Amino acid sequence: MDRNILIAGTAGDAAQPGMPAGTRVSYFQPAPDLRTAITGYNAYAALSDEPRVDRFLPAPAMLCVSVDAGPVTVEIGRHRFDPVATASLYGPTTRPMRITSRGGGMIGIGISPIGWARLTRRAATDIQNRVVPVTALLGERLADRLARDLAATKVVADIAPTLDAVLAPLLAKPYPEEPLIAALAAVIVADGDPDIGTVAAMLGVPTAKLRRTAMRYFGMTPKLLLRRARFLRSFLRDNGLDGTGRKGEIDRSYFDQSHYLRDAQTFLNTTPRRFLMEEHVFLMGSLHARAAALGAPTQALHAVERDAA
Repeated sequence: MDRNILIAGTAGDAAQPGMPAGTRVSYFQPAPDLRTAITGYNAYAALSDEPRVDRFLPAPAMLCVSVDAGPVTVEIGRHRFDPVATASLYGPTTRPMRITSRGGGMIGIGISPIGWARLTRRAATDIQNRVVPVTALLGERLADRLARDLAATKVVADIAPTLDAVLAPLLAKPYPEEPLIAALAAVIVADGDPDIGTVAAMLGVPTAKLRRTAMRYFGMTPKLLLRRARFLRSFLRDNGLDGTGRKGEIDRSYFDQSHYLRDAQTFLNTTPRRFLMEEHVFLMGSLHARAAALGAPTQALHAVERDAA
């Protein structure tokens, strides 16, 4: 697969209309039996080798594989990863990402907290706000197979089936704590900002257990998870980016606008207005394409599906 194939796309994907010529963002559903562990697949592509800078919102963990691409540099807060490996694991983030790319494609795999539990015994906090080679946490065999199988893919429509085939054996075995993980994930994406004691009572666990679960599988404290989700919901609604056609709304649990703007400093390092004045072509394409294909504009607000069993 090369960048020209990714730019051409396919009639079945959800691509952002109005993307600049020579760029494309597409999203795809994983197989039904993987949707508990994988939130979705994406493909970003640019024809030109000229360096481009794009900013992205804080997000959960994602596995990304470069295809026919130049070097990629990622900056998260004060951390710089230059260049990232062909197959890289992007940890859960509390800061925006600034990504400099130089043409080609990037295939992404969204990992749910249940997916994290099935893939590794390492705590997600180990790579919070970091990018590491897939080989460091998940092994060289997986990294090599992802790169090899995606390079051999001839059409965009085969991206999802190719990834399904690689990931299915790794994600087949349920993890014992999945009911609690799924219950916490549901609370996080719901409106509001309940205190931690209330969440623990809702889930029937001690607050210490709640904290361990959040740190181990989600990559940060439960309070920070709830704050991040509330801010992102409000940011999208405030700026008319949540797909409803409305704007100027923020979560009712914010005391006032200044409370919301304090969270913007935490999660964007700036105000929403200034953030949206920066480079964000791929971010805008992603919000549209992801909502169309997967139902939620950002991975951080994706409702984790539960196994039918």
